[in-house]
Amino acid sequence: MITPPSLATHPASRNVGIDCLRGLAILLVVVHHLALPFRLPLRPSLLGAWLPKRLLNAISFNGYEAVFIFFVISGFLITIRILERDGDLAKVRLGQFYRARARRILPLLLCTLALLSGLGWLGVTGFAPETDSQTVPGLLGSALSFTFNWYEGRTGWAPAGWDVLWSLSIEEAFYIGFPLLCLWLPRRALVGLLLVWALAIGPLRALVPVENEVWWEKAYLPGMAAIAWGVLAALLARRWTPGLRGARVLGLAGALCILAVLGWGDLVHKYLFKSNLYALCLGASLLLIACYAQPPAPRRGLGWLARMGQLSYELYLSHMFIVLAGVALYRAYFGKLQDWNFMVYLPVLVCCYGLALVLERAAGTLPVTKRAFLARRSG
Repeated sequence: MITPPSLATHPASRNVGIDCLRGLAILLVVVHHLALPFRLPLRPSLLGAWLPKRLLNAISFNGYEAVFIFFVISGFLITIRILERDGDLAKVRLGQFYRARARRILPLLLCTLALLSGLGWLGVTGFAPETDSQTVPGLLGSALSFTFNWYEGRTGWAPAGWDVLWSLSIEEAFYIGFPLLCLWLPRRALVGLLLVWALAIGPLRALVPVENEVWWEKAYLPGMAAIAWGVLAALLARRWTPGLRGARVLGLAGALCILAVLGWGDLVHKYLFKSNLYALCLGASLLLIACYAQPPAPRRGLGWLARMGQLSYELYLSHMFIVLAGVALYRAYFGKLQDWNFMVYLPVLVCCYGLALVLERAAGTLPVTKRAFLARRSG
C-alpha cells in the first residue's frame, strides 16, 4: 500500500481527467435537454442524412446516464476530501463537513429557486406547474427539503425548468446520513454496507414500480447506490496506486464500459443481463481511480471540456433557463426550418457556458471547490 502524499507537501491542482469526465457528463445532460423539446432532435435535420442513427442517439439521449456518472464522481470526490482532510472516515468532522456542503450547494441553489419561483408564479411555460397536483410552494418546499424526486413521484413530472433538482435531492440526502454512518459503524461494517448497496443497484432499480415512470427513474436508493460506487472507488484509490501502464489499462477499460452503455445501451440491456447501471458505475469508478493515481496532463483541444467540468454545478442548475429560452426563440422564428434545428445547439451551449462563468465569478466558489482532493499524486 502506498500512502498518498499530504497536501502540505504537494500543492493542490486541478485533476484534468476528472474534470473532463465531469465535462462530458454535463455536456450530455445539456444536449439531452435540448434534444427533448424537438422530439426527434437531430435525425430529421440535415445531419441525419450523414451521421448514423446510433451516434445521434448517443449524443442526444444519454442525459439520465450522465447523471449516474455524476453520482459516482460525487461519491468519489467527497470521500477523497474526507480522507485527505481528516485522515479517516471514522474521524470525519461533522460541523466542517456540513458547513462545506452548505457553502457549496446553498448560495447558487437559493438564487436558482428564487428565479424558478418567480417565473412559476408568473405562469411562464416550462416553469409554471402544469397540473393541479403541483404548486409553486410545493415545488419550492420539496427542493429546499431535498425531497424533490419524492414530490415528483407523487405528483407527476415537474415543469422542465424545475426538473433537474431531483438528482440534487438524492445527493444531499445521501450526504446528510453518510458522515453519521462513518462515525457510527466500524470500518469493515461500513465498507460491507456500501459494497452490498453498490452491488444491489440493479435489484434496487427492479424493485421500483415501472408503472410510476417518474419514481422508477428518480428513486432514492438506485441513485445512492451509484454514489456508493464512488465512495468505494475512493477507498480503493487511497490504498492502491497503479503505475502508469496499469492506470492506462484501467482508464481504457472504464472508457469502454461507459462507451458501451452510451452507444449500445440497448444491446447491453438485452444481452448482458440488463447490466447498464453496473457497467456505467464500474466504468466511471475505473476512470476515477486511474485519473487519481496518475493525473493526466492537460491536452490541447480538451481545455474547454475540462472547464465545463469545473463549472458542472453552475451549468447543471442554470442551463435550463438558457435551453428553454433558446428552444422558444427557435420555434418562434425558425420553426418551419426543421432540417436546420441542429443549428440551435452550439449557440445554446455557448450561452450556458457564459452564464455558468458569470455565476462562478459572482459566487467565488471555484477556488474552494473540492480543491483539497484534486491534488496530484506522485509515485
